[in-house]
Amino acid sequence: MNTRALLLVAVAVVCAAAAGRATAASAVGSWEEIANVDDPKIQELGRWAVVAATKRAGVPTNALTFNEVYAAEKQVVAGLSYRLHLEASSSGARYGRYVAVVYQQTGANTRELVSFEPTH
Repeated sequence: MNTRALLLVAVAVVCAAAAGRATAASAVGSWEEIANVDDPKIQELGRWAVVAATKRAGVPTNALTFNEVYAAEKQVVAGLSYRLHLEASSSGARYGRYVAVVYQQTGANTRELVSFEPTH
């Protein structure tokens, strides 16, 4: 192989490696859809978020009943954040849709309800 061809191959390898690193770096901090929202872990996070939100609001924990997570995303940070789109019903049997953000620290068994907001 001549010097010119070898140089072109080396440049191509370096460019491909740099592109791979850029893709991996852009994934950190961006939201990624969770395809399987029926995963018991995701549904449990939604259930936990509803209970945590009612406790935070100072209302009885049965004032809002978890129904299901119907869409979810995750974000890699210093742990994982989950943005859960969920349905819950009030004691008057009214269904509502909410977006909950839950932060879960990697390696620890700690969770934090970052936000819980109704959607329109």
